[in-house]
Amino acid sequence: MTDQVRLGNQHPTQSVILPYTDTQYREAVDLYEKSGRTAQEWQSDLCKDIFATNDEGLWTHTKFGYSLPRRNGKNEVIVIRELWGLMHGQQVLHTAHRTTTSHSSWERLMKILDKAKIEYTSLRASGRERIDIKETGGRVEFRTRTSTGGLGEGFDLLVIDEAQEYTTDQESALKYVVSDSKNPQTILCGTPPTPLSSGTVFVGLRNAALAGKMENVGWAEWGIENQSDVHDRELWYMCNPSLGTIMTERSIQDEIGDDLIDFQIQRLGLWIKYNQKSAISANEWAQLKVHAMPVFQGKPFVGIKYGNDGANVSMSIAVRTLSKKVFVETIDCRPIRDGNQWIIAWLKSADVAAVVVDGAGGQNNLAAELKDFGLKAPILPTVKEIINANSLWEQGVYQRELRHNDQPSMTAAVTNCAKRNIGSNGGFGYKSQFDDIDISIMDSALLAHWACITTKPKKKQRVYY
Repeated sequence: MTDQVRLGNQHPTQSVILPYTDTQYREAVDLYEKSGRTAQEWQSDLCKDIFATNDEGLWTHTKFGYSLPRRNGKNEVIVIRELWGLMHGQQVLHTAHRTTTSHSSWERLMKILDKAKIEYTSLRASGRERIDIKETGGRVEFRTRTSTGGLGEGFDLLVIDEAQEYTTDQESALKYVVSDSKNPQTILCGTPPTPLSSGTVFVGLRNAALAGKMENVGWAEWGIENQSDVHDRELWYMCNPSLGTIMTERSIQDEIGDDLIDFQIQRLGLWIKYNQKSAISANEWAQLKVHAMPVFQGKPFVGIKYGNDGANVSMSIAVRTLSKKVFVETIDCRPIRDGNQWIIAWLKSADVAAVVVDGAGGQNNLAAELKDFGLKAPILPTVKEIINANSLWEQGVYQRELRHNDQPSMTAAVTNCAKRNIGSNGGFGYKSQFDDIDISIMDSALLAHWACITTKPKKKQRVYY
């Protein structure tokens, strides 16, 4: 007698499913299994909700999104839906972020049709493959997404594969392709976005669905809510329904590397809580440039950042302006090995409101040296305050409350940055996208900016006689 193989969790860790009266899933799954494949329990249950219909025979969920960690077989659910659509004369548009992905989906569906002995015709054209069933009139077109693809064409089903890369421009071009169908449906499937993912639509759909803010929308996901122990095998089974069938514990163990956040996103289904559109664009930063030096109000605030790589230390200032904005400027960025004398010399000659210092590589040493020279003790921010400083910097950019003089070093750092995860509750910081650009320049500016806007200006005391 052999030991029973343990299977991954077959039920979503979070879902929003609308009430329904009937479902066409059994017919769809039976059709799929004629190919010799067997739908897993979680795939069959997910199809039950996707194929749900109301009293009028229309889809209960006109839009359905689902997210799973990689290599769990999420595209088999799409195959089941497209196969049913082909046999019922539906017009289907399957889109993907990469040409290789759309091509693989075309090949996957053809293999199922071949094994099920269903006659079809196909067209092979890179990024524009197609499958037709003459008997039913059903058609599936496979496209690589663009900001204009799909315009002017009509379909009954729109599939958004690799939905984590689905952008608002692409959505504007594609969402209307099912508008004139009598029974339209859109399905979005993918994995949680990484910090480098370009799409924001999938995140918005998930947030709105879980908050109950969208009608006719269904959602299902497998994943953890917060950063967790990557070695916890119970989490592996909770988040990967196909563990024990198409993947093993050993294969997951081999995936664990230095980037633990990436593992938690890709294998444990973690949704990082910050906006995945990570870089501050050159255009956004350019709109904050001053054309003449503003009139300043009050003393400057100083931010000092020792780089995470232990190479450089940067110092910047932030000061309020007469127009109630915050002007930022970098003083200098020098190698840490040069010591702190240049920082101390500058601070001794300046009249500043406060100094903020961050960076485990030097903040305590600098604090001690400032004390020896009789200078004001610096603020040594906590992790929570660092997260707040990064968030306020982002708000300052997007709400156009920041101002700068387009220093080349500062502009290079700001316009070539990406977000990185900080803490366990979805906070973020910044990192450079290029090795030769030092993010400590921007980090020092955002520390100064944080101190400037969180410190209330002193009110002049009025004396009345």
